[in-house]
Amino acid sequence: MQARDIMTKNVVSVGPDTDIREAAKSLLDHRISAAPVIDQEGSLVGIVSEGDLLRRPETGTGRRHSWWLDLLASPREKALRYVKEHSRRVGDVMTRKVITVTEDTDLESIADTLEKNRIKRVPVVRDGKVIGIVSRANLMRGLIARKAAAPAQADDRAIAANVEASIGEIGNLENYIHVVVSGGVVHLWGAVSSEAEKVAARIAAENTPGVTGVRNEIRVLPVSLSKLVWAD
Repeated sequence: MQARDIMTKNVVSVGPDTDIREAAKSLLDHRISAAPVIDQEGSLVGIVSEGDLLRRPETGTGRRHSWWLDLLASPREKALRYVKEHSRRVGDVMTRKVITVTEDTDLESIADTLEKNRIKRVPVVRDGKVIGIVSRANLMRGLIARKAAAPAQADDRAIAANVEASIGEIGNLENYIHVVVSGGVVHLWGAVSSEAEKVAARIAAENTPGVTGVRNEIRVLPVSLSKLVWAD
């Protein structure tokens, strides 16, 4: 298996000029913890995560620094800290040095990259453009699918594409459901808002030619799912 087999293809991205609160809302709406930052030419310029957005004075989550650390901090360090905590632009708070992989990178190499760099996700790029993203969860799902099924067949990728297309016909579910196919067995992960959607996704997979089995691990979110509120 390679990155192309397990990556999330419908990548949610933001621009460097995106407002902080708009970026936070996008993460919440799409149930993700980070998003690539893409410039006007479509090139990857950074990545922004929940951690970059949470320590904010307007939400009461700003860091309180001890007086002796403030004394030891250089003017540059204080300025950078102020920018990080007070700017309203994604470009000012994002991580600029982004580790990436290609679609041909194998699972072992991706795992090694995540571990060595102590990161939770890695964008998949082709010619400088983001075509997917692999998170720790994506990687674990791929490893589970590979171990649970027979050796991967040549048409597993075609089956995955057809399953994704069928799920897309249900109604906007393709953005919340991740599909991994190994040995003809379809593994479904993600989160939906109703049991009916979970069942519909399973049926869509079962009806796809070439599928030999379906393992439905999709979670149904509680109706009262709490949301982060950003104060004005």
